[in-house]
Amino acid sequence: MPRIEATGERAPEDQVFAALASPVRREVLRLLREEGPQPVQQLADHFAMRRPSLSEHLKVLRESGLVSERKAGRQRFYRLEAGPLSDLRDWLSPYERFWRERMAGLRDLLDEMDDTGNETERKDR
Repeated sequence: MPRIEATGERAPEDQVFAALASPVRREVLRLLREEGPQPVQQLADHFAMRRPSLSEHLKVLRESGLVSERKAGRQRFYRLEAGPLSDLRDWLSPYERFWRERMAGLRDLLDEMDDTGNETERKDR
């Protein structure tokens, strides 16, 4: 089993998982996905929090690569960046296959049982 060193540095997927841990940040991502790029104030209007608090959430999203920021005059516009989510999907795919195989095995077992819970004789034996 490989040893994991506590270097203080986080892997990119760790940053994405940490960013997604907050319901506020997930809602920001949903808003950007559904409504497109938005200025901070437009995003802030959706939340019952002070703008500096939302700015902290946006900073975490920015540092994880999930959003990008563009300045236009005095406004900052935020845009969803889906690349890290694709990387996360790639990281999760072996676990999805694991559970799919487990569920297929359960289905096969249930198919072999009769309504009383007893194993029935398979025709191919």
